Amino acid sequence: MLRDLPEHQNTERPPHGAAPSLHVQLNDIHKQFGRFTALAGIHLDIRQGEFVSLLGPSGCGKTTLLRILAGLEHADRGQIMLHQRDITRLPPAERDYGIVFQSYALFPNLTVAANIAYGLKGRREDRQRRVDELLDLIGLAGIASKYPAQLSGGQQQRVALARALATSPSLLLLDEPLSALDAQVREHLRHEIKQLQRKLGVTTIMVTHDQEEALTMADRVVVMNHGVIEQIGSPETIYRKPATRFVADFVGQCNWLSGTVLSPGYFRLGNAAIAAHSLAHHPTGRQVEVFLRPEDVILHPRWEAGPNMALGELKQLELLGSQYRMTLQVADWGGITLQADLNHHQLASLNFRDGQRIPVQLPANCLQCFSTEHSE
Repeated sequence: MLRDLPEHQNTERPPHGAAPSLHVQLNDIHKQFGRFTALAGIHLDIRQGEFVSLLGPSGCGKTTLLRILAGLEHADRGQIMLHQRDITRLPPAERDYGIVFQSYALFPNLTVAANIAYGLKGRREDRQRRVDELLDLIGLAGIASKYPAQLSGGQQQRVALARALATSPSLLLLDEPLSALDAQVREHLRHEIKQLQRKLGVTTIMVTHDQEEALTMADRVVVMNHGVIEQIGSPETIYRKPATRFVADFVGQCNWLSGTVLSPGYFRLGNAAIAAHSLAHHPTGRQVEVFLRPEDVILHPRWEAGPNMALGELKQLELLGSQYRMTLQVADWGGITLQADLNHHQLASLNFRDGQRIPVQLPANCLQCFSTEHSE
């Protein structure tokens, strides 16, 4: 458990109503490895004290971008500004950041205290005081004399975090910091790292391929794919209003419905005309793909005629821990297969059975459209 912040730590925030200043600016960053384009013109501004997550699949360029920011790789073209200082060509030691790797990268032959104090300078008493403060901050007071091999994975990751923060850097870089941990420890540390980041007010950039990690920890999420940024936004915006089909598919589960625009606000799905507010300005005859999150599908206990209603046959019911995922086939909508998510209470109240035909409704305000002319 995290402790109270040491008194000397900088927690200054902008005055009430004032916009945070820009801390990191990445301008037109390019990187090529042979014929492979790792980054193709990355532009990204990060505000002071912000927690930003670089999210995407393997090979999308997120780790390369972090390494370029850290000075561990050099961009072929572009500029990196840190607090309005050009650090594009500076060595890592002159960039004022702390970094935590997926593998922790602790020195196995050094004690916890020596690992944390590794980058500290000054009097021995001052270094010891700083180590004690950090161990207390991460909730591990009393393990200073232990070695990394004597710690659990979660403890090692906390020590790595303390070492990264030891010099009070203005920027914290996290490279897949939780991927080596089991699910329960990972969930616990997600909360603790975010809590610590807020206390310290340190600008943080985290690389991850885990969408849940990005959505729960970050103030803003940067979704990357094939060396470019697909979308930047708050976790809610990324999830509820994806800008591209890739973002919609990569972040969360989707139901995809292919059809043709019949008139403004309507498209044909099988034998039915489906209302979708997002189609209000799409021309008649255009081929579209419409997506809907499983939790937005509405299931009714009995049939009542209404807009966007049909009967779906229950094909599968899957337990996902806190919720169930139901798979239904809807004949009137061209035989499409839909997934619907329900919590335990909803499922119990509806009392569905295998093979039952269930009234299904698609809320018009939750159907988001992507023209097939621009889909990936």
